[in-house]
Amino acid sequence: MVAAMSVDINEVGLLDWKRRVFELYARIRRSTAPDEAWREWREERDHLFGQHPQSPLPPEERSAFAGLPYFDYDPGLRVTGTLAPTDRDRIQIATSGQAPYRFVRFARASFELLGEPQFLSLFWLEGYGGGAFLSFRDETSGDTTYGAGRYLIDTVKGADLGTENDRLVLDFNFAYNPSCSYDPRWVCPLAPPENRLTVPVEAGEKKAAERAEGTPGHVVRT
Repeated sequence: MVAAMSVDINEVGLLDWKRRVFELYARIRRSTAPDEAWREWREERDHLFGQHPQSPLPPEERSAFAGLPYFDYDPGLRVTGTLAPTDRDRIQIATSGQAPYRFVRFARASFELLGEPQFLSLFWLEGYGGGAFLSFRDETSGDTTYGAGRYLIDTVKGADLGTENDRLVLDFNFAYNPSCSYDPRWVCPLAPPENRLTVPVEAGEKKAAERAEGTPGHVVRT
């Protein structure tokens, strides 16, 4: 008789979380109505945050969770960017923990936002499989939005809005806070200094409620 293999329930839960997020973004990319896709994105994220065992929220906060705060959808903050390759410099991006993560800068997106020219670097996470990563700060950071920046693309976790006519979709209504903004036990990469927009991006997720400082994070999560 073969003994049953033990399975870490946390890993099974994380697999389910990632599957749900990947499927959600696949539906977003297929949608022809960005505002409707955004509403579905909000609803699914609220469900995951309030009900899923892998929620970034501290367990004691989940029963009272009433939804994440967002700006209203603004179609003017959905743009597409032209991608240009870069020199593939290896850089270290600071995290919410003590050690930085190593990335490769592989492209730069140029676009116009609120009438101003803007640029954002895209990074590739080194390691098995890899993945594209784009986080940013803007003129709302530290005021109405999370001070260390928000995420727009993180393909390791499924966040990918796709392309249109060979241009990168940058819908800032889908900008969201990293897990470490909700609970310091998570460790996540922050927005690098070069990815600061010069305009206020009043779209996407707002700043989470203030919490008392706790033990520095130790679980890798974006």
